[in-house]
Amino acid sequence: MLPWKRAMRPIAALLLAATAALVPAASTAQAADAPRWGSPLLERSRELGGGWNNYSCKPSAAHPRPVVLVHGTLGNSVDNWLGLAPYLTHRGYCVFSLDYGQLPGVPLFHGLGPIDKSAEQLDAFVDKVLDATGAAEADLVGHSQGGMMPRYYLKFLGGADEVNALVGIAPDNHGATLSGLTNLLPYFPGAEDLISAATPGLADQIPGSAFLTKLNEGGDTVPGVRYTVIATKYDQVATPYRSQYLDGPGVRNVLLQDLCPVDLSEHLAIALVDRIAFHEVANALDPAHAQPSTCASVFN
Repeated sequence: MLPWKRAMRPIAALLLAATAALVPAASTAQAADAPRWGSPLLERSRELGGGWNNYSCKPSAAHPRPVVLVHGTLGNSVDNWLGLAPYLTHRGYCVFSLDYGQLPGVPLFHGLGPIDKSAEQLDAFVDKVLDATGAAEADLVGHSQGGMMPRYYLKFLGGADEVNALVGIAPDNHGATLSGLTNLLPYFPGAEDLISAATPGLADQIPGSAFLTKLNEGGDTVPGVRYTVIATKYDQVATPYRSQYLDGPGVRNVLLQDLCPVDLSEHLAIALVDRIAFHEVANALDPAHAQPSTCASVFN
């Protein structure tokens, strides 16, 4: 490692703690009482997505399940999906997205509340979508925390009865080390307590957290759900990238660079703009009609 990079690591860890300090602390109850859907962002997404979050949409015979998009940490129901949501609606899917993990006084940047409470918000949102569409099951597609958090819903909140497939795009299934920065937190007394108090959703994603320990005890998967993980070796958040992978029946772990060696997408680009990843999402949602994803998939 270059000397300047080694010197910057402690500084970066301090910045992580300082960022958490800027977000108002919120109790579990406050986070649970935050708006779940119907926010201006969510309503605006109907126009931006051309049918996305359209509750009059009825799934077709070709695509019989609605798709629920689950944003990542510091994302929201619109900005995380400006690329993928129109991609899927154009292909005939009924697509919906939610805001979750809101903290009081923190607009736009969500996914910061306790993750178990965020999973309860997802549970309620999926119920809303199923009621509106008349479908028996939904498919979930999530980015980063949004690819990991639904596993709590599937495992502990009865979600396996309502979900056919979970597709995780760069999911931090076993924690997010931020390229190793979280390993330095013990060297800064009080930093972990500060993050836990101000942004519990971040603390829950630190490898070895009580939340991740509970989530991964007894296996990564639950019966009856198909799992797909789409990772990039250039990820700088959910690291090492192989920690994103799941073990268990019904799992397919995909490395983007195995599909297209010259794809340079990192943690954000893979979900925001990467049409090769989008193509692989479509394959995961409809495996019976899957087409190989290659570098040429950017034109599909």
